[in-house]
Amino acid sequence: MEHFYLSLLLLFVSFVTLSLFLLFYRHKSNYSAPNLPPGKPGLPLVGESLEFLSTGWKGHPEKFIFDRIAKYSSQVFKTNLLGEPAAVFCGAAGNKFLFSNENKLVTAWWPSSVDKIFPSSLQTSSKEESKKMRKLLPQFLKPEALQRYIGIMDTIAQRHFASGWENKDEVVVFPLAKRFTFWLACRLFLSIEDPNHVAKFEAPFNLLASGIISLPIDLPGTPFNRGIKASNFIRKELSKIIKQRKVDLAEGKASPTQDILSHMLLTSDENGQFMNELDIADKILGLLIGGHDTASAACTFIVKYLAELPHIYEEVYKEQIEIANSKAPGELLNWDDIQKMKYSWNVACEVMRLAPPLQGAFREAINDFIFNGFSIPKGWKLYWSANSTHRNPECFPEPLKFDPSRFEGNGPAPYTFVPFGGGPRMCPGKEYARLEILVFMHNLVKRFKWEKLLPDEKIIVDPMPMPAKGLPVHLYPHKA
Repeated sequence: MEHFYLSLLLLFVSFVTLSLFLLFYRHKSNYSAPNLPPGKPGLPLVGESLEFLSTGWKGHPEKFIFDRIAKYSSQVFKTNLLGEPAAVFCGAAGNKFLFSNENKLVTAWWPSSVDKIFPSSLQTSSKEESKKMRKLLPQFLKPEALQRYIGIMDTIAQRHFASGWENKDEVVVFPLAKRFTFWLACRLFLSIEDPNHVAKFEAPFNLLASGIISLPIDLPGTPFNRGIKASNFIRKELSKIIKQRKVDLAEGKASPTQDILSHMLLTSDENGQFMNELDIADKILGLLIGGHDTASAACTFIVKYLAELPHIYEEVYKEQIEIANSKAPGELLNWDDIQKMKYSWNVACEVMRLAPPLQGAFREAINDFIFNGFSIPKGWKLYWSANSTHRNPECFPEPLKFDPSRFEGNGPAPYTFVPFGGGPRMCPGKEYARLEILVFMHNLVKRFKWEKLLPDEKIIVDPMPMPAKGLPVHLYPHKA
């Protein structure tokens, strides 16, 4: 019997040794191509992922990038992120290369865990679904289409501030900003206005958003598992809404142009095929994520910086109160008002430069190519970082100084300011985000001044920047 256990032990040790050998061999072979960029792949499996993520958790996501730029004196370096061999592109030239070669040399890439939370009803990848959405969205999100939604945005903002901010001495900004942008997305994408109906989605939606950015461990009680369950719940609720909308459109109770849901139900592809209900539910789910998370981060940091910089606040207040005073009682904001908010938008852009809601994004090399004299193998993952230009003194002199004048005139050099990406991959929701941010700023500053309750509150990035305690502030309403 003793020999039997000894044999088992030897077999187990041999298996572990062989597995480790294969793991190291595979890890090393991923980096054996000639003329790769400088850099270190880190440990097998995890690579440099923990350091990449931990610099964000500590509030300095740019440190991972700038430490390696300094070490390797290169615009591109190799590493291993999320278990994948990767090249990180730094600077305007890298941004231009990646954005300009979309679907030629590179394509969008997400970790496979994303497909578990967003399982497509058509059994296609999130990458394929993203391409379809890019074809569908421009008609709905182009400026002339969005103009008619400004009054709706203003109405939602007024209700939001009346219910969540007014008659309160203190508020926590981040959850309120998320509530505002989610309410807007529900209204403009689905025509859901009832706060109780919105609230039904809000809690599971926050679980879903947390699940996307968590470790992909699908065990009961983990954020990832809760995210999958929340995704399934929301998809079922959306299916009910879609079924009802079909009936309402057929009976003339709903308008073909009232929101993106009607647009999806009535728009066919180049082959005359209409999307099925599950496919529409998938796409609306993705839109709700994209339509509220990044904008809520931007709104939160606008509140933070306006609290810290009273002279900037005064200029924004002056611009917004002039617009408010030009309106008749009860008159809503319109396109002309938005066009007058030039200084406010410069401030919002400077906020997004210093605290970009989108820290960067991944691509995948679909062919071997050369960049900056280095070989990038097909299949490698490529990462671009907003901070590599936003906080680079070559792109923005005195990069840590808050200076909205950077965006006057022609503004920053091309491919240096990239909170919405760039080139063919420019975020299709950029104009939508501009409108919701400006409507938020208008309704905020005409009502209040405020001060931070935690002057040294830590900022964490996971994967979007957020104040560690949600940014609690004390409100000082303007006297009527």
